[in-house]
Amino acid sequence: LAAARYLADRDLDAHVRRVAGVYGERRDAMLAGLAQALPEGATWTRPEGGMFLWVRLPSSYDTTVLLPQVVARDVAYVPGAPFYAGEPDRSTLRLCFVTQTPQEIGEGLRRLGEGLSG
Repeated sequence: LAAARYLADRDLDAHVRRVAGVYGERRDAMLAGLAQALPEGATWTRPEGGMFLWVRLPSSYDTTVLLPQVVARDVAYVPGAPFYAGEPDRSTLRLCFVTQTPQEIGEGLRRLGEGLSG
């Protein structure tokens, strides 16, 4: 009841529209830089909502093993393997696009590419 009363006093629809616009701009910034940052053969989703996109690197990549060398460049991702109920695809990862500005996303993708290339 307390949450309902709190939300009733706010224009939640306007807030959602504003946040969706910001998230969309950040998603588009990430999508624009992926081809240059990721190795040849990588594929990714184009989310219509949410906060993450899903990447599949070539099968020779293990994103869990590679994570420390990416983190050493002050950037991170979530390895995809834990999201599988069955046999994991170790070449997958999840990228969050909502917490950084488009400029920071560009720099983060540059660092990600460096980290993935060794």
